[in-house]
Amino acid sequence: MLTSKTINLRAPEPEDLDLFYRWENDTELWSYGSTIAPFSKYILKEYIANAGEDIYQTRQLRLMIVSNNDNDVVGMIDLFDFDPFHRRAAVGILIDGMYQKHGFGKGALEILCKYAFNFLGIHNLYAYIPVSNSASMKLFESVGFLKKGILTDWLRRDDKYEDVAFVQKIRKSK
Repeated sequence: MLTSKTINLRAPEPEDLDLFYRWENDTELWSYGSTIAPFSKYILKEYIANAGEDIYQTRQLRLMIVSNNDNDVVGMIDLFDFDPFHRRAAVGILIDGMYQKHGFGKGALEILCKYAFNFLGIHNLYAYIPVSNSASMKLFESVGFLKKGILTDWLRRDDKYEDVAFVQKIRKSK
């Protein structure tokens, strides 16, 4: 269920620690989320050790994106802010810079949507995308997410603010 011809999604493993450390401490990425301070290797090691916990307990699920060609970890994809009552979750994705524009993001997002809708029973997936991030907008639209609105001055970048698009994909009724 979590594989395709080109990639597979898997739980984080201890050997992913150095990638986590690099990605989570990349200050260029902090403005896309809510990180305001670096993570220690100890904290990340503890996170990885507990990453297998149930999404219904933690309200999040992080999966590593692995290339089937060479087993390289090319990124990670998340479900977070999971609401089991309303059956919705936010989606986040990160593809390492050296693996971007190779279809890994689209493949991972397609697999995640199928898993979320067909296995977890989620009805509504959504994401917040900075309006300046046209590549991310194109990615989400390519797998059926629709732009539903703009949130003004949503992200702070230094002394300026940026708008974000709210995109959403609803599970098709059977």
